[in-house]
Amino acid sequence: MNSDPSEMNSGKLAVVILNWNGKNWLEKFLPTVIRYSPKADIYVIDNASTDDSVQYINAHFPSVKVILNEQNFGFAKGYNEGLKHIEAPIYCLLNSDVEVTENWTEPVLKIFKSSEDIAAVQPKILDFNRRNYFEFAGAGGGLIDQLGYPYCRGRIFEKIEEDNGQYDDETEIFWASGACLFIRSTDFWEQNGFDERFFAHQEEIDLCWRLKNCGKKIFYTGKSRVYHIGGGTLSKQNPEKTYLNFRNNLSMMLKNLPFPDLIWLIFMRLSLDGIAGIYFGLKNGFPHLWAIVRAHFGFYAQVPETIKRRKKLQKTDYFQSKWLVFRHFL
Repeated sequence: MNSDPSEMNSGKLAVVILNWNGKNWLEKFLPTVIRYSPKADIYVIDNASTDDSVQYINAHFPSVKVILNEQNFGFAKGYNEGLKHIEAPIYCLLNSDVEVTENWTEPVLKIFKSSEDIAAVQPKILDFNRRNYFEFAGAGGGLIDQLGYPYCRGRIFEKIEEDNGQYDDETEIFWASGACLFIRSTDFWEQNGFDERFFAHQEEIDLCWRLKNCGKKIFYTGKSRVYHIGGGTLSKQNPEKTYLNFRNNLSMMLKNLPFPDLIWLIFMRLSLDGIAGIYFGLKNGFPHLWAIVRAHFGFYAQVPETIKRRKKLQKTDYFQSKWLVFRHFL
């Protein structure tokens, strides 16, 4: 069904799953989302799936509201388009390959109530297949280093920590993972949502960076946990994932860094990307090396528009680590 927006305005938390040919994930995880989210409205935004995802939802989960996008818009525009039809004080943007747990929403909503300055919150994200380890996309909360490399508490580059309760705290972070992102709808739309040029990957980091430049806070709570499979749409072995990550990271830096730091940081990153290209090529094959080359040309093509999107206020005082890439690899 393609519900009318006026029928969807309940004022509740909206748990919103973006779907593209993900019937297998919906079969596996949607029942748990419904069971453990009794105080939320559940939505699925469908990105023009060619499988029978929509028919399956309508037949088996009539309480779930389905919003139909005209085509596969990717993560960024897919959510931007779908969320236009949902009115709720808080959105939870949830990947279709995530298993939620009992009472997973309560600690998050409690943090939102503590301060209007808190724009987004992320729960603890663990690996569905190795349940005592953190998951790559988000782990114990996202941070960023001096050179613009995103990393997480519990995950630095490809090194994953075991969960021993070290991140059971509630604390401010730099970015919240798009795998399970709770965000105030007003803050989301004041930033015009995700940057649709990103298509997928790092658009949530860019959004959190823009929010922080406006004085908002991003939080993490270890009192809520979910389990993420990861790679449900693009696996780590897919060169397109490499392309999007490298291109989007550079565009994000150009958009959000203050000018005095911008020139040398971008130059440094372009140089390091060349080294990373050789590393990726040797490790994963030539398509990944070529993906990084393409990412640089994709970044250059976006430069004029990215500069237009720069705000007046940019900061660097939330970089949590200096020279992380050198300390980690060398």
